Amino acid sequence: MTTLPSSALELRSLVQADGSLQLSLESVPVPTPGPDDVLIQMQAAPINPSDIGLLLGPAELARIEVSGSADRPVATLRMPAQAMPRLAPRVGESMPVGNEGAGLVVAAGSSPAAQALLGRTVAAIGGAMYTQYRVMPAAQCLPLPAGTTAAEGASCFVNPLTSLGMVETMKREGHTALVHTAAASNLGQMLNKICQKDGIGLVNIVRKPEQAQLLRELGAKYVCDSSAPDFLADLTNALEATGATMAFDATGGGPLAGQILQCMENAINRNAKEYNRYGSNVHKQVYLYGQLDSRPIEFQRTFGLAWSMGGWLLFPFLQKIGNEAAQKLRERVAAELKTTFASHYAHTVSLAGALDADTIAFYGARNTGAKVLIDPSL
Repeated sequence: MTTLPSSALELRSLVQADGSLQLSLESVPVPTPGPDDVLIQMQAAPINPSDIGLLLGPAELARIEVSGSADRPVATLRMPAQAMPRLAPRVGESMPVGNEGAGLVVAAGSSPAAQALLGRTVAAIGGAMYTQYRVMPAAQCLPLPAGTTAAEGASCFVNPLTSLGMVETMKREGHTALVHTAAASNLGQMLNKICQKDGIGLVNIVRKPEQAQLLRELGAKYVCDSSAPDFLADLTNALEATGATMAFDATGGGPLAGQILQCMENAINRNAKEYNRYGSNVHKQVYLYGQLDSRPIEFQRTFGLAWSMGGWLLFPFLQKIGNEAAQKLRERVAAELKTTFASHYAHTVSLAGALDADTIAFYGARNTGAKVLIDPSL
């Protein structure tokens, strides 16, 4: 029988009343699993953009101070003064971080479902994953296929289910093709593989020529670079070719969402049989699911009246479609974990390494291709 330690380290994020953000490793008791629970020794947990929102928030990356010891560092950053009012609910509360991860089940409760996972490598989602040991209900764990490492299964929830959820949303709302921004990201590459495999038209919007080249090498047919002078013309052409009338925008600020709606309207009107002063009757939808751009959303309403702009979040979507439909999505992820839903990481670091100043600046920039994996067992 494995002898477990009595305490373990957990990464915490704390916003203080003076406007400072403190990242630290706190000692917490190793929990005992209940009858239907398992105890996971965490071996891999990705730093997703959604994690950075809780881990760093809008903290300023220009100055990061690290104190403490090598194995128990404390990183201190500053929050912009204008951000403090909306951060008021979390001031003084030390918050665990990490949406998802994977590791080895080292202890299990007495139920058959829990015992069946003992010794298995599983993935889980549920918060507080940047820790050495995490208790989870057995029913909420995904046993990884034989031969799959924790690193390979660490990102099998957020990005895979988000990309599948986008396609499912498109189908359920009566659209036939998609637009996706920040398309060269891990999530964007997964979405490309899904759409290519399922025969769905996809218009990819990226911000740099090298990102456009990356997607084309992956087989993407329609790639539009927002930094190019002919971006809007390219986007309109791609929208006309695919018939895409639904978009998922990761930027969440600036003019891009409005530009997408305008180009959709322009593409539709190219084939209009008659003029309508209220714009086309074809409904155009943009969902904002991220905020890579912190500016306000800017748009001129020149795309008629048949349009919507709103927010989209994975977990409310999964609740909306119900357990049976959500389980089908999870089963597809498990079946294609090493192909369609394979994730790639720029660096793997320990819990202490995640608080290194250079590492924080690296993942805090939220750049495409800069995803970091934490291995709490290191």
